[in-house]
Amino acid sequence: MLKGIAASDGVAVAKAYLLVQPDLSFETVSVEDTNAEEARLDVALEASQNELSLIREKAVGTLGEEAAQVFDAHLMVLSDPELIGQIKETIRAKKVNADPWKIMIIFVIITAILSSCLDNVTTVLLVGPMTIAIARMLEVNPVPYLLMLIFASNVGGTATLIGDPPNIMIGSAAGLSFMDFLRNTGIAVVLVIAVQIIMMKLLYKKYTLATEEAKAKVMALDESKSITDARLMKIGIVLIVLIVIGFLAHDKLGVQPAVIALSAATVIMVASGKKAEHVIADVEWSTILFFIALFIIVGGMEKTGVIAAISKAIISFTEGHEIITILVILWASALVSSVLNNIPFVAAMIPLILSMKNQGMDVELLWWALSLGACLGGNGTLIGASANVVLSDISNKHGYPITFTSYLKVGFPFMILSVFVSTIVLLIKAYI
Repeated sequence: MLKGIAASDGVAVAKAYLLVQPDLSFETVSVEDTNAEEARLDVALEASQNELSLIREKAVGTLGEEAAQVFDAHLMVLSDPELIGQIKETIRAKKVNADPWKIMIIFVIITAILSSCLDNVTTVLLVGPMTIAIARMLEVNPVPYLLMLIFASNVGGTATLIGDPPNIMIGSAAGLSFMDFLRNTGIAVVLVIAVQIIMMKLLYKKYTLATEEAKAKVMALDESKSITDARLMKIGIVLIVLIVIGFLAHDKLGVQPAVIALSAATVIMVASGKKAEHVIADVEWSTILFFIALFIIVGGMEKTGVIAAISKAIISFTEGHEIITILVILWASALVSSVLNNIPFVAAMIPLILSMKNQGMDVELLWWALSLGACLGGNGTLIGASANVVLSDISNKHGYPITFTSYLKVGFPFMILSVFVSTIVLLIKAYI
């Protein structure tokens, strides 16, 4: 800095340098080819390392070796494998670019896959709150997303032996394996999920639009900071894997799925260090009381013979015609399961199908018709499946009510459409 006393005004002639802040803004774009994007990153890192090396060499000549060592730290950062690995993982994980439409598709697929291995209620409890949080960040209404999750959970549970209680009952009575369900109901599930994606594109196009500012909020999320207890997370992941294995082998182990689930819940509660009274306080008691009342009503109908009478009427209507019997069981199961719990209905239908088997009738397709109808029918109304009630209750508590009527307008048509797809699949199987 120059110091002194100005003797007189004067004129100075020199080059003028204008300090301008660089434009550091960037545009977030969708990346489809993540491999190409990672290759671009590698090229950019290599170019930065080369340029920084040249700067270091010049600094050695002008400032000396000791002063130039500061650039070594920069070079180490550019070659840090952990940092580069995290960047590449982010590229792969966030290629959807916070696009609400793509996020909805991903949530649907994840929910369907999880529901095929876990209880539907467990799945929506895991995915539901996360969906609401992301929808709020995107500044879009989460209700369409939650409806799609409900549909996906019930559809996904249809695909496997352990995905839904009716499938477990059918598999035990008919001696069907995990792969039997996957090969038969799994085909229909894939087609129904595809139909669901098309339907939600047509119905909820306006709900898949978000501002660039909202997208940027989602893209700026640091997933690692959301993990408040890494130890508990690792325990949870291990327990989920063990639960899936337990569900797959519960018949060989001679252990009920409920015992496996409750055991895992006990372990995670102990590991979390939470007191039992705090856990009990967080239980959705209103939902539990609703199911208690529903099961009492259905149990009364079962004890009085109403459900058995419905089942016998369905069978007698077909007069033993195989194709008609398949279609009647499929559609009747779907319609009944949309308003009543599907477990007692399936329990009443199993002996009737077994009796037809004893009479010499090929009943393999009847089992798949019963499974598809009972599981997919749960999407028909808000009370059709446990996942429906649980997720709607979560949505209501977050300020996004899902009424019986609003659900019916979307759920029942989708149920009809999904059963229609299943009808085509079963007819193809019958004539091949």
